[in-house]
Amino acid sequence: MKFHQPPHIYTGEVVLKVTDLDKLTNFYTEIIGFRVLKKEDNRVVLTADGQQPLLVLEQPEQILTKEPRRTGLYHFALLLPTRADLGKAIKHFSKNDVRLGASDHLVSEALYLSDPDGNGIEIYRDRDPESWKWQNDFVAMSTDPLDARAIVEASGNEEWNGLPEGTLMGHVHLHVASLPETQAFYEALGFRVATHYPQALFMSTGNYHHHLGLNTWNGAGAPRPSQDSAGLKAYTLVYPDEVTLQAAIGKVEALGATVESRAGFFTTEDPAGNGIILRIH
Repeated sequence: MKFHQPPHIYTGEVVLKVTDLDKLTNFYTEIIGFRVLKKEDNRVVLTADGQQPLLVLEQPEQILTKEPRRTGLYHFALLLPTRADLGKAIKHFSKNDVRLGASDHLVSEALYLSDPDGNGIEIYRDRDPESWKWQNDFVAMSTDPLDARAIVEASGNEEWNGLPEGTLMGHVHLHVASLPETQAFYEALGFRVATHYPQALFMSTGNYHHHLGLNTWNGAGAPRPSQDSAGLKAYTLVYPDEVTLQAAIGKVEALGATVESRAGFFTTEDPAGNGIILRIH
């Protein structure tokens, strides 16, 4: 979990525009295992530990179903503290007949599913960073079959009781329109490329395998979703201090990005229109 605290830049809470707030709240509490931290008329803040927001659901007055083949969210990824936690999640999803994808990425073991609006969710655990293989500053990753039986066995007789307190927003993976343009933007924000995939980049700080995934799998030059489309409103990047944050803001503004100051944070968007909240730890 050392990659999600200062001095690193890392991912924080994700904000989604949803079509049915009650339905999505029920899904994220009953199936994913969040707890409600705050509830308002058109907004619900969800947490794993009862203190830190991880996911915010908002239902605008005008909302369309999620548009296909656009830029936006591919998935957000919830990082569990242990392999046993992942095993308990597998048992929970199996009991609830949840359709899952699964992969062993060498650096991590991961489950994949979607919410009722079609937003992608990854739930994963990291292998010991000492076991990650780096060569020429790039980390080895793969998409291999997951040994789900061994993961379930690691959980013993323990049962799922919702997301454990140590759950973090491990990374965010985005559909973008141009990898070179997007890479330059996120390098200005302080990230570097950790590994490449076909039509994808994975970027991080502090030698994490990735805090950000960026792909053009919806097509190079994919259009932005309309303002009223369900899906990603914004995700958060957390900076260790004001100096580091202001340096990043200056660099993206030099690239032509617009950064707006809000009460306690800043907002901008990447070249594909993905909204970003910038704040300090």
